[in-house]
Amino acid sequence: MSALGQLGTLGRKKPPGQKPDRGGGAGKVYQPDRAGKVNEPHRAGKVNKKDNLAAYLFLTPWLLGLFLITVGPMLASLYLAFTDYNLIQAPQWIGLENFTRMLSDQRLHNSLRVTFTYVLVSVPLQLAVALLLAVVLDRGVRGMAFYRSIFYLPSLLGSSVAIAILWKQIFGTEGLLNQVLAPLGIDGKGWISDPSTALGTLVVLNVWTFGAPMVIFLAGLRQIPSMYYEAAAVDGAGALRRFASITLPLLTPIIFFNLVLQIIHAFQSFTQALVVSGGTGGPSDSTMFYTLYLYDRGFGNFDMGYASAMAWFLLVIIGVFTAANFVASKYWVFYDD
Repeated sequence: MSALGQLGTLGRKKPPGQKPDRGGGAGKVYQPDRAGKVNEPHRAGKVNKKDNLAAYLFLTPWLLGLFLITVGPMLASLYLAFTDYNLIQAPQWIGLENFTRMLSDQRLHNSLRVTFTYVLVSVPLQLAVALLLAVVLDRGVRGMAFYRSIFYLPSLLGSSVAIAILWKQIFGTEGLLNQVLAPLGIDGKGWISDPSTALGTLVVLNVWTFGAPMVIFLAGLRQIPSMYYEAAAVDGAGALRRFASITLPLLTPIIFFNLVLQIIHAFQSFTQALVVSGGTGGPSDSTMFYTLYLYDRGFGNFDMGYASAMAWFLLVIIGVFTAANFVASKYWVFYDD
């Protein structure tokens, strides 16, 4: 540097955080924090390590729950699926025998038929009712917060033992439904004790728990711009045409989300069938859900190895249905982008 250049730098002040040059190198600039202090890299690294340590400390209960309550039992059940285990003697490795037994288990095949019927009938009906009520509430009904809370309650109570007992009383031989039908001259029957209608009562119970998807549908309806409806109304489109051409296409991501969640939830239904049938899956195995049969094999017959294999097979079934929904969504789910 020339003499004039050196003289020109004598009066300059170093910017905050810049160390003096040594050996002609350029000074490094460190930004001051809110308090005006300059944190050098090694100090900032210490602060980050302390923050990370605090984060892991707060995450410790969740991590313990994840590995001890979720991951650990899953790995144990995966091992037991390949063993003969009766909860008393030590597990004995038998390979794929539990899975091959499923091919000849007629009661398991019946439980799959009952479960598939339950899922394929109740889930579409539940989503249809939830969407219908969401559209009604979206029209600006007075006291909407109150109605939204009331309609959401069934989703909180639907899978409880108390509601299952209440459902058993409503559809029993001397239940509330028959008391309502009697003045109309209709002879009632034991709806739960009849194999032709027992599963239908559980379908109605699942449809009744429409609250959770309804709230999600309502949130999705609130995100649709009103200008679309105004433009359609100017073009003379009626209410049904606006619903079919605007509401449904823009709501398909929400429909897809609810569909996946409710299918998974329906496959896992257990409490309703356990209480209504008294744990037998009756009458004539008409309410023998797959999960109820799994419970019966594991804790009724102490065939825990076979029950573990059934559990993993259920996981595969749910995975296949979920994957199929994602593949099919490419053809009917529309996004704004």
